Amino acid sequence: MKTSLSVLSLIVLCVIPSRADEMVFDVREYGAKGDGITVDTAAIQKALDDCGKAGGGVVRLKAGNYYCQPITIRTKTTLLIEEGATLLASTNFSDFLKVPGDWLKATSGGDFNPFISGKDLENVTIAGKGTIEGNGAVWWEEAEKARQKVSGFTLPRPNLIVLTRVKNLIVRDVTIQNSPKFHLVPTECDDVLITNVTFLAPERAPNTDAIDPSVSRRVTITKCLIDVGDDNVAVKSGKRLDGREFAVEDLTVTDCTFKHGHGMSIGSETVGGVKNVIVRNCTFENTDNGIRIKSDRKRGGTVENLVCENITMKNVRGAITITSYYPKIPALGTDTAQPVTDTTPHYKNITIRNLAATSTKNAGVIVGLPESPVENVLLENVSITAEQSGLEIRHAKGVTLKNVKVTPKKGEPFIVNDAQVSGLETAK
Repeated sequence: MKTSLSVLSLIVLCVIPSRADEMVFDVREYGAKGDGITVDTAAIQKALDDCGKAGGGVVRLKAGNYYCQPITIRTKTTLLIEEGATLLASTNFSDFLKVPGDWLKATSGGDFNPFISGKDLENVTIAGKGTIEGNGAVWWEEAEKARQKVSGFTLPRPNLIVLTRVKNLIVRDVTIQNSPKFHLVPTECDDVLITNVTFLAPERAPNTDAIDPSVSRRVTITKCLIDVGDDNVAVKSGKRLDGREFAVEDLTVTDCTFKHGHGMSIGSETVGGVKNVIVRNCTFENTDNGIRIKSDRKRGGTVENLVCENITMKNVRGAITITSYYPKIPALGTDTAQPVTDTTPHYKNITIRNLAATSTKNAGVIVGLPESPVENVLLENVSITAEQSGLEIRHAKGVTLKNVKVTPKKGEPFIVNDAQVSGLETAK
């Protein structure tokens, strides 16, 4: 697998200089109070607009609490949230609706404006040691009620930060927390660096994904602490793009710490395809999943060239989850092959090495479809201790085990059905 593009993007983004002659637009000079009570939207937006019109610069938030409605960032702009500064999202539901009305009657996330948005930009940075606070608690109660009524249902709500078609995007050093729904969604972006960022939300806050790189290329996520209520990272490829075989390509996640959350995920939307993903030197603790690829027959596509190495997991609920059935895997023998379509999941060329894990549930699953088995999976130097069952391998071919030890409390270490697996005789 080639990694040069991801590495190159990291190098290029890291060396972008901060010019001493950059214009600074201090939001307090525009009338922002930063007292946590006054609505500072107009002042902050005017500073952002003037920065964009001037050809770029730094929009500066000094220490204080800036209560704000949705804002739009401009091209060649650094939004600098300094230490002691908090950008507070409004708690008024109507502030986020594109059309006035009852937010509980919204039909999709598209009915809402994100707290911070921007489209068709270049050289955008969100930085500083301050905090972006989503005030998501005012949204979560109704979302949880809806999820309890219909399992898996996502009540439409605004995302916190959505940046679309941005070239050269950097998010660094800030704390991003308590989003109504997803925290950071780079969409159709090229050359993205997310580094030294802390993402926080309560363990059960519904649908609070931390980072959802969507149909983007050359994305690097490094040295982040992620402790949220849903996917820590969710790579999404929900549509095909003209001129691109893979909508998501060349993504690297390194040296990150995942606390609560649903793990490092690809999917469930993979229609546009995902190629070249590296996950390296990461730790997982108390997450619902570890490494996960998830999709189904209606939202699937090709996912290929995934390398995960040097991974430590503690008290996860399943170390490896690779499934073409989402959200639920059917019982053995209850599903038959169906015609292959444009949305059939197809996973291939997956390497997981140097993984040590303890699971509070099962060791994990590698389960393809009867008509589209998972192909070419290497597990090397893998050790998993599970409180329940072992590793299930179903509808798969070309699975190789090298120095693999799975220790379940119940049953056999490997449950193999309709799968070609080599190395079982030496695995434990």
